[in-house]
Amino acid sequence: MSHPENPQAFPTGVQGGMTLRDYFAAKAMQGLLTADWFQDDIAETQEKEIVRKAGRIADAMLIEREAKP
Repeated sequence: MSHPENPQAFPTGVQGGMTLRDYFAAKAMQGLLTADWFQDDIAETQEKEIVRKAGRIADAMLIEREAKP
């Protein structure tokens, strides 16, 4: 399976900036952390699951972005 295109989120001509996937994941994580079930005192395993979920959401957004004309 090929990976979807993952361009720079804020193109400035400088290499090493935030990618679109990074941006999508950050936004997804922000939403996950504001959910009703989120507690301020979370375990490390929960932190890792939030990161994994945010990454999966970002990947799905990139795939959907490529599917749209």
